[in-house]
Amino acid sequence: MTNYVMVGDVGGTNVRLALCDVEKGAISQIHIYSSDDYDTLERVICNYLIDKKVTIKEACISIACPITNDWVEMTNHSWAFSIKAMKANLELEKLEIINDFIAVSMAIPMLTPKDVIQFGGGTSIAGKPIAIYGAGTGLGVSHLIQVDTHWISLPGEGGHVDFAPNSEEEDKILSILRAELGHVSAERVLSGPGLVNLYRAIVQADGRLPEQLVPNQVTEQALADSCIDSRRALSLFCVLMGHFGGNLALNMGTRGGVYIAGGIVPRFLNFFRTSGFRAAFEDKGRFKDYLMEIPVYLIRHEQPGLLGAGAHMRQLIGHQL
Repeated sequence: MTNYVMVGDVGGTNVRLALCDVEKGAISQIHIYSSDDYDTLERVICNYLIDKKVTIKEACISIACPITNDWVEMTNHSWAFSIKAMKANLELEKLEIINDFIAVSMAIPMLTPKDVIQFGGGTSIAGKPIAIYGAGTGLGVSHLIQVDTHWISLPGEGGHVDFAPNSEEEDKILSILRAELGHVSAERVLSGPGLVNLYRAIVQADGRLPEQLVPNQVTEQALADSCIDSRRALSLFCVLMGHFGGNLALNMGTRGGVYIAGGIVPRFLNFFRTSGFRAAFEDKGRFKDYLMEIPVYLIRHEQPGLLGAGAHMRQLIGHQL
């Protein structure tokens, strides 16, 4: 009989739940729920278990916020809960709540060549550190290292470091956003809302009034080439993704590769291919040659959060990835 654990990937917009085969790591029975349709995460999980008619004793849920103690409060959603109380209410023997980018990073050892697209650089070096980042509702960041056969994810809140402008245009954008927001983190420009912030600041820097757009509208207008401001915003978004990824690579010497996750970049893949991303990634002055050798991969696996949550739990209970 196949042994399963429940896995989850909880973001600011959607909740993805599934079953993970403990022996092989395969993910099945995936269901996606809108976060706004439920008062609590616990209700979503209960609904899933009833719908799938399964009894689960172990679960690993990745969630988009820092996990520092028993009380969990989401950064981009109103949900908050006690891990101990949820474990008891769901009658689970083991409940792991991990940061969403721990899950994404733990998916890396499970990926196959068809699960990624490479954007420049050389060949990744086995055993060297890996960086993972991705823009979605927010900006997630983590690193991954391998010790013998064991994988260790290094979580953090790198999306909330200072936005560091690298041109006069970016200086103006920082000034405009600082007047509005106070502290301007990288997430304020590298996320869905961040794309709108870029569009709005670009228009305001030209002394004009921006339209009230949502992220999808900025992307659609840019790809249709129907709005020069939206196209400038999307182009700058790609450049800033490059600068930020290069910073991550320098921080940890990630010659094992840099991986891009998140739901935004895949929506404009062809645009991203021809953008200034890779040039910006390598634009580090005296360390350009160092960065030229580091490969960048876009994760194209549809559910890396679920795959990684399963990998985390499987390794925890003794399986080698």
